[in-house]
Amino acid sequence: MQIYRVGGAVRDKLLGLPVKDQDWVVVGASPEIMKAKGFQPVGKDFPVFLHPQTKEEYALARTERKSGHGYGGFTFHTASDVTLEEDLLRRDLTINAMAEDETGRIIDPYGGQKDLENRILRHVSEAFAEDPLRILRTARFAARLAPMKFTIADETLALMTTMVSSGEVSFLVAERVWQETRNALMEDNPDQYFIILQQCGALNIVLPELCHSQLNKALTYSNKAAGHKSPDLVRFSCLFISDDAQNNLSESLRTLSKRLRLPSAFVEQARLITDHTQQARQLCIDLQAADMMSLFNATDALRRPERFHFFLDALAIAFQEVQLKRDFILECLTHCLQIKAKDLMSETVKGKALGLALEQARVNCISGILKKH
Repeated sequence: MQIYRVGGAVRDKLLGLPVKDQDWVVVGASPEIMKAKGFQPVGKDFPVFLHPQTKEEYALARTERKSGHGYGGFTFHTASDVTLEEDLLRRDLTINAMAEDETGRIIDPYGGQKDLENRILRHVSEAFAEDPLRILRTARFAARLAPMKFTIADETLALMTTMVSSGEVSFLVAERVWQETRNALMEDNPDQYFIILQQCGALNIVLPELCHSQLNKALTYSNKAAGHKSPDLVRFSCLFISDDAQNNLSESLRTLSKRLRLPSAFVEQARLITDHTQQARQLCIDLQAADMMSLFNATDALRRPERFHFFLDALAIAFQEVQLKRDFILECLTHCLQIKAKDLMSETVKGKALGLALEQARVNCISGILKKH
């Protein structure tokens, strides 16, 4: 029984990057041996175990055979005679197909270290073509490692293009497409994910709603959001910013949301962009108390101020007029939030009248701030 650190932990260590997740492969063992040593089985498709102390995942060395379509269309084989080299051969990229033994020695049968030095993302073997999810993963690695000048090998991009042409990509399930896309948005250069998918022809299949005329600008906005360390909600909503009032992307958002079953928080954040961008831009050009209150009401800013903050954060990346007025608008929102209905309530001011009084008090508050501005 031999245990090796594998995959991303080895790659990141060699790149000098922080190691976030540790993955381990066990060679020469069986499920019975693992359980006898106190490891807890958790794998459904193939034997994976949690370490009794660290709770890190330890997988038995395995091989796989294509048995159907899509990410889940594989039959796995684990046995004590499966070698480390056979296990590494099934991995996606050479830089992810290295292992480290307990002495720190690197086992690199497929040239991962050389590709790290040359900043190349290259598939390990032709088995890469059997799993369409690897197209998305490779694009995501391109987004992550773009600051280090990594590029995709020509033969790997050609293979990805062939995979798209074969129709295998259409078998990707919505949840995996969204998971990889969301993760890609949190990388340092999220635009590379979409650019690579566009280059190999996958974008029009997995994310057709983003094949719009404003995509290049939207990717620039999303990249800037990444540079500002913005949350994923902001980065996603940036994909739906348009500087053309006639190019409303609400229908694209609606169909994407339905097809990928997006989390409601992402849909709602992006919908603020598609529905209220022009209103917010006009307010920033001509600050008026009533118009500001109208924007607060339309975007539900008084009940959900954090979401409104994210809305302005995204627009500030794209439009200078919003960038210049963002902090002032948020200051006005803060003051409005301090005006409570209970402070205005009386025997004669209640019900509908109370709502009108609260609205007017907040408009008056904004007017006062504008006069001092």
